Amino acid sequence: MKLRHLIEPTDFSITELEELFKLADLIIKNPLEYSFKCKGKILVTLFYEPSTRTRFSFEAAMLRLGGSVLGFSDPNSSSTTKGETLTDTIRIVSGYSDIVVIRHPVEGGPKAASLFSNVPIINAGDGGHQHPTQTLTDLYTIRAKFGRLDHLKIGICGDLKYGRTTHSLVNAMSRYPGNEFVFISPEELCMPENIKKALASDNKPGYHECRTIEEAISELDILYMTRIQRERFTDLNEYDRVKDSCILDTEKMKLAGENMIVLHPLPRVNEIHHDVDNDKRACYFLQAENGMYVRMALLMLLLDRTGSFYQNMASETAGFVISTEESEECTNPKCITKIEPPLKQRIKLYSDGRKICDYCGTHIESCCTYEE
Repeated sequence: MKLRHLIEPTDFSITELEELFKLADLIIKNPLEYSFKCKGKILVTLFYEPSTRTRFSFEAAMLRLGGSVLGFSDPNSSSTTKGETLTDTIRIVSGYSDIVVIRHPVEGGPKAASLFSNVPIINAGDGGHQHPTQTLTDLYTIRAKFGRLDHLKIGICGDLKYGRTTHSLVNAMSRYPGNEFVFISPEELCMPENIKKALASDNKPGYHECRTIEEAISELDILYMTRIQRERFTDLNEYDRVKDSCILDTEKMKLAGENMIVLHPLPRVNEIHHDVDNDKRACYFLQAENGMYVRMALLMLLLDRTGSFYQNMASETAGFVISTEESEECTNPKCITKIEPPLKQRIKLYSDGRKICDYCGTHIESCCTYEE
């Protein structure tokens, strides 16, 4: 049976997402009923980058389901320091466990892991690429507040260039009808062109860009704040220029509608003043708590190979994507293929002519031949 993995939000159909959210609803209503659902199961956590909320919420989720956890939060305590490749690590730990969660600083790391694993892989963040379980948490919180995931206006503010949470959120929310986006950032941190091009294609929601929160906040249903990520910058002078460019305070909140909500994947630095925490529209701590319940539901569904996630696997992209393992190299210097010798290049060809690296999502412009 083919394994199910969660590498990016679109790996699950909209129907499957709703099934996951309904299960999270049930867990919240009666957590004791689910306290032994994963008894005897082992979760491995491989965190090659620092994490608090994501790692702890996964560990808490598995423990609350009656399972066990092992892994590392510092790669210096693993055989990585001896030169072991990610693919070899995955081959080993998937023999010890039932499911693996991985955060990796190189884009495409979790995708590569999924190709060598005997158990489901969950992407807990890969470089500046994707963070799908944060997106599930975001969607669940929006659904809880508005009762729907469509016909909403979403402002996304801060580091849109490197922010993997913002990329995942746009990919996910653009699947629902009637949604619109406002991208709020300094020019240096604009949303990547490939994401904007995808939104500009047929049957996708619209977007516009602005530089300040004040320009957009009055028209928004959701303001999704993000921090300026110092660790993603190679030029710290550039970081110093933009680090204070998008800050939400109580004065700006006065311009917002009474039903608007503020979300943030956390951690924050200075982009949301602490006074905003007292505003009923500030939902980021609820959002973090929701993450544990969503991850409980995710673990249950991926571990149950007799359940609907395996028996009724949906393929919304069937007929639109052709994959190949033999092609030109990815142009992204941060792609996992640059550091993992065992990996062959995988390019996805879409029906509209787009060619995208299957690992890191980089658009490939040069010509090549694809095989069915």
